[in-house]
This record gives sequence, structure tokens and C-alpha cells, in this order.
Amino acid sequence: MAGRRSRSSGLTPEILLRAYSIGLFPMAESADDPEIFWVEPEVRGIIPLNDFHVSKSLAKAMRKQPFEIRFDSDFDAVIAACAEPAPDRPTTWINSTIRSLYSSLHKLGHAHSVEAWEGDQLVGGLYGVSLGSAFFGESMFSRRTNASKICLVHLVERLRKQGFTLLDTQFTTEHLKGFGAIDIPKSRYTKLLEKAVNCPHLTF
Repeated sequence: MAGRRSRSSGLTPEILLRAYSIGLFPMAESADDPEIFWVEPEVRGIIPLNDFHVSKSLAKAMRKQPFEIRFDSDFDAVIAACAEPAPDRPTTWINSTIRSLYSSLHKLGHAHSVEAWEGDQLVGGLYGVSLGSAFFGESMFSRRTNASKICLVHLVERLRKQGFTLLDTQFTTEHLKGFGAIDIPKSRYTKLLEKAVNCPHLTF
């Protein structure tokens, strides 16, 4: 993981938003590590909102409407689920400090969740940070087939509708590349970011 790292303490939601505005984001070594460090990748992952791909199989699954999709109905439950170990992810970088900070950002209207529900059960979701016309995707989880993927599709639909211009995924994975995620150099990312964060803050 390339990037600038420095241990940090005494973080506030305002400092966190300032960090996002200049291309930094926080992570922890593990969920049990109380400290965080800043990351500034030399190569950044984004999903171009005008070139988002949905596979035929996922589109077919979505037509069956397997889940109720909600926005911001239980943000804390989403970040808690993202912090839990999973078969393909025995440890996560979401510690108690990060959970507290992002919960505060949510209350301030700068952190949001997209949720997949089966009745009263939360079965998938994602969360991220909004600033200007940028949305910074943080993490996702899935307890049912396609749950997080469907949440991502609904996220992109909402961002387009509201006029967002940048969807930052931090890094790319094969999973995200299937949706159209690409890697761009920091120099290009910085220009996109500067333009986005200087826009009036959009309603999510």
C-alpha cells in the first residue's frame, strides 16, 4: 500500500474532512489497534460515474428486487458490520476510533450508508464520505449474494441523480474493476478532487 503515513491522535470530524479535501484518508493496522495512520496513494482508484458497468447477471438479479434498499437508516449498524471479520477478510482496518469519527461525520451530514434489508435484517451495505461533489467509498459488506453489489449500483444511481462528479474507491480490486473502476495517477486525481471539493456541498 503506497502512500504517506503518519500516526495521528486527537482527530476531529473537521480535521478528517480537511484530510479528505487534500487526498488523505485514515486507516488502522487492525480493528484492535487504537491508533490510525494517514494514507495518500500514488495511484488512486475511482469509478467514473459516466462509465459504470452492471453485468447482465447482476441486472437480472436486481430485477427480482431481492432486497429493500435504504439510505442512512442505520449508519452505525453498517459500519459495525463492515468492521466485523468475514471468511474472506479475517481482520479489518476499522477500529473504534474510526467508527466514532465516521458516526460523528454522519450526524454532520458528511457520511452516508446504502443498505440492503430483508425484512428487519440488515444483509448488506456500504458507507462513505461526501464532500462537495465528491463521494469517498470506504467499505462494504455482504451477508447475502449480491447484496453489497446491489448497494453499489444504487449508490451510483443516487450520485448521478444528485450531481456528484467523483466516486473515489481509494484502491481498485478485481471486484470493483468489474464495475468500471480504474487506477489514475495522483496528479490527475488531485485535479479531479480539487474541482469536486470546491463545489457547493451536495445533498446525498
